[in-house]
Amino acid sequence: MTARPPTTDYPMTIYHKPNCSTSRNVLQLIRESGVEPEIVLYLETPPGKKKLRELAKAMGLGARDLLRTKEAPYEELGLADEKLSDDQLFDAIVAHPILLQRPIVVSPRGTLMCQPWQRVEEILPAKKS
Repeated sequence: MTARPPTTDYPMTIYHKPNCSTSRNVLQLIRESGVEPEIVLYLETPPGKKKLRELAKAMGLGARDLLRTKEAPYEELGLADEKLSDDQLFDAIVAHPILLQRPIVVSPRGTLMCQPWQRVEEILPAKKS
């Protein structure tokens, strides 16, 4: 696929982890669509609890759906406990951003957890014929 020239009239944001292959693939597809997204390196600048709630709501997900269960803090903090509230789970993600499932992409066509990475195609700008 040939990349289109970058555009700024289609605002996109990716919550990105550079050493994650899924996240890199999503970023590449966004750029190939002609969009240069805002990149949030969430391990360096983690989203707050309010932003996590907004993202989860936009995706129709609960706090538990945002958790990476294979990261060490998940077990260490006992986050598998079903009695934990969304507030407690969001607090855990804020304190340990490595727990945030990735990548999350926000676009005018919706907000998605891009797992698998090809899902990002659902919210890329429409191709012009």
